[in-house]
Amino acid sequence: MELFLAVSASLFSVVNPIGAIPVFLSMTTEDSFHERKSSALHTAIYFALILLAFYFAGNVILSFFGVSLNALRIAGGLVILNSGYSLLSGQIAKGRAVDKEVRAEAMAKEDISFAPMAMPMLSGPGSISYLISLYGEYPDSNSRLVIAGVIVFLALIIFIMLRFSPMLFEKLGVTGIKAISRIMGFIVMAIGIQFIIIGIVDLVKSIL
Repeated sequence: MELFLAVSASLFSVVNPIGAIPVFLSMTTEDSFHERKSSALHTAIYFALILLAFYFAGNVILSFFGVSLNALRIAGGLVILNSGYSLLSGQIAKGRAVDKEVRAEAMAKEDISFAPMAMPMLSGPGSISYLISLYGEYPDSNSRLVIAGVIVFLALIIFIMLRFSPMLFEKLGVTGIKAISRIMGFIVMAIGIQFIIIGIVDLVKSIL
């Protein structure tokens, strides 16, 4: 339970589904109630599949490219640090590579659930590198199943939040969402720095 709660809190902060609400609403302004609900469901499903695939196949990818776990921790920590800074500065979409061109392309598409919502808005390099690091940190099957459960649980949370995004946006408003995102940005930056420190310390130990 401790592992479930710890990973859930960290992954929720890195993914920041609250910050995705304005982006989701802006891209589904002309959608009906059922179309928006369908987009929310498909986004959650794609999100879970993407992160589960990278989580269980991450070490294979690292081995194929000859990248060590410590190198991933340092690089992933820098990406997470940058993502946290984007949240802290209020540039949520820009920090997730969702610029004007991506928005314009998304508005012309019938389905935005996979791109840009599931990737890169929700499941980006930060969350992927974080999960791959956890896969190497917790080698026992029980812990890995718990972390996989966290991914599915977070996907459910994302569906609920996007499903009721108009109501949440009305209650929180732009100011509330930015305030929460800034708090999460600070936490995400701390997670990124922690990853960098762990990667550097383990790398130095292996050299010595």
